[in-house]
Amino acid sequence: AVRAPIGWVFRGYRRSRGYMFKAIVGASTLQDALDSVSVLVDECKIRLNEDALSIRAVDPANVGMVDLTLEAAAFESYDADGGVIGVNLARLEDIAGMAGSGDLIHLELDEETRKLHIEIDGLSYTLALIDPESIRQEPDIPELDLPAEIVVEGAQLDRGVTAADMVSDHIRLRVAETDEAFLVEAEGDTDDVDLELTREDLIALTAGPADSLFSLDYLKDMNKAIPGDAEVTVELGEEFPVKLHYGFGEGLGQVTFMLAPRIQSD
Repeated sequence: AVRAPIGWVFRGYRRSRGYMFKAIVGASTLQDALDSVSVLVDECKIRLNEDALSIRAVDPANVGMVDLTLEAAAFESYDADGGVIGVNLARLEDIAGMAGSGDLIHLELDEETRKLHIEIDGLSYTLALIDPESIRQEPDIPELDLPAEIVVEGAQLDRGVTAADMVSDHIRLRVAETDEAFLVEAEGDTDDVDLELTREDLIALTAGPADSLFSLDYLKDMNKAIPGDAEVTVELGEEFPVKLHYGFGEGLGQVTFMLAPRIQSD
């Protein structure tokens, strides 16, 4: 199998500038947001739009992409004017991880020193930022009209990914149109795994021609960030990228993952 790079559908978009950001956010909300991005990249640009915080990044191999939006309403307070900052995700995650799930995290940008001031329950941390221009260009989300759509609980998706990981490093996602079922399959050297989720097992199903093979390493990483109780919308086609959408932060945060397929060779 040959992995098809997803970069053919990604292009950079216009850079915006701004210099002010001050916000207060629940620790669990920020941690969920950072987890969704750090499974693919080590550093990223954060766009501090007036109505939302957003991150869009593609992994170094151009195989996986993440697009995240966290609305201003998800914050206790939020004040921004369209700036862009670059962050080391591991460091920011470590800092956010010091907060309890019920704590509030205070964030304030000092544009002159290019640092982000962070306060958590009496603890103060000053995080040096990265020049956004030194971080790889953000991708566009490609316009794909994928014929199949499955809405499944995160826990069910996790079952399939975990089982597939026991036997193979690839995973096949497909839809059986006649039986109206979503199938997760993996073939190993000696063992196989099959998970069949019928319409009754799913939240929703729009059946269509869909059968694609993916790298399990990437899907495992994406799966780590998906809450077990999330409603995950899976968009599929035949040897096309898969799109995974889910919400967090009481629906005020949205994440889209996209993963390029492995194209079968004769």
